[in-house]
Amino acid sequence: MSAAEGRVGVTELYASIQGESTHMGRPCTFIRLAGCPLRCRWCDTEYSFEAGTRMAIEAVVEAVQALGVPLVEVTGGEPLSQRGCRPLMAALADAGFEVLLETSGSVDMTNIDPRVTVIADLKCPGSNESKRNLWPQLAKLRAQDELKIVVADEADFQWALKRLDEQLEGVAATVLWSAVHGELKETQLASLIMASRAPGRMQIQLHKVLWPDTDRGV
Repeated sequence: MSAAEGRVGVTELYASIQGESTHMGRPCTFIRLAGCPLRCRWCDTEYSFEAGTRMAIEAVVEAVQALGVPLVEVTGGEPLSQRGCRPLMAALADAGFEVLLETSGSVDMTNIDPRVTVIADLKCPGSNESKRNLWPQLAKLRAQDELKIVVADEADFQWALKRLDEQLEGVAATVLWSAVHGELKETQLASLIMASRAPGRMQIQLHKVLWPDTDRGV
């Protein structure tokens, strides 16, 4: 393992309640890695774009063990933009943790430890990053994985439905629908899902309900 692969830049490391995905509501340790090549219009973690604190993978695993929570999510930023992300996830799985990866769906997702559950975004046009979607890799998401679709309006929703029928036809991952906070009302998204009988399930960002005035550490 190279020096770059043995260390990661960490923006935050903390335990909280999982606010999204099918694991919503579970206690979870979050490792927020620094850096991201994307600039989504509604990003709520811009503070993670900085370099972060360089930590050896062994030190990160020890810090996670000290928190004593079996579920761990590696997130960002875009965690896969760091060469040490894959070795970190493998080390966490080796240590007995259930590992989630939250990624943009726009950075190479190959060679990820198969024990890791991948939660990948489908970037809609409203994000200004839809051109970055890695269609072949998103289409290969497994049944244990999840595909998160964040929509800003009905146009985004209809665009995503079409992608599910075309580039992503037959994708095995659980589809998760979310509304852009402050732009599309959750009731509107629910109506769109019901009217179209869209696959998957709707989710609301639980951490923004529990801690509406807190941006970090939740």
